[in-house]
Amino acid sequence: MALQLYFGPGACSFVPHAMLQLSGAPFEPIMVKLHKGEQKSESFLAINPRGQVPVIVHDGEVLDQLVAIVAYLDDLLPDAHILPPAGIERAHAIQTLAWMNNTAHATFAHIFMPQRFSDDPAAQQAMRAFNLSQYAKRLTELDQLVATQAKPWLTGDKPGALDAYALVLVRWAGMVKIDPTQFKALWALANQLVDLPALAPVIERERLQLNMFSG
Repeated sequence: MALQLYFGPGACSFVPHAMLQLSGAPFEPIMVKLHKGEQKSESFLAINPRGQVPVIVHDGEVLDQLVAIVAYLDDLLPDAHILPPAGIERAHAIQTLAWMNNTAHATFAHIFMPQRFSDDPAAQQAMRAFNLSQYAKRLTELDQLVATQAKPWLTGDKPGALDAYALVLVRWAGMVKIDPTQFKALWALANQLVDLPALAPVIERERLQLNMFSG
């Protein structure tokens, strides 16, 4: 299986990065240094004209957008437990994954990169202030979801895509001066995932610091 993953350290591409590593499937991780603008380079835009990560290339086929990539990897690697296999549990997992991507992630983007949504400095400042409180609400909702789970992980007995995305979202809190440790269940889940020995290569590759908060 010839599979390449283009990832940006600390970005939502951590989700397929973690899932591929935990699956044990062979893949080639290719780092895109977002802080240096490599996602805007001609070479990367030739692969993904949208200039975003994650991107996977599998047997010559290119796929972007996180939800699509997660669904594809789940089909490709059914024993990896990326998503539940079928039925209402699978539907609920996809529902949560979509919410993480189109609501929680989008809220963070309005704080971290408001210039994507307005070129007016005053509007950008207002956008940041409003969405900071909204992001805290999103994390509170996710924290409550984690707290009500009877099993060790969000979709069962093994870590899946929802757990990896939950880690990304709570880690981002510290980047916008929200203390991530206040979300007790969510923070515990993130630490549980980071501490998995099988995930160590991803943590090292991304140089991932979980707590980015500095009061």
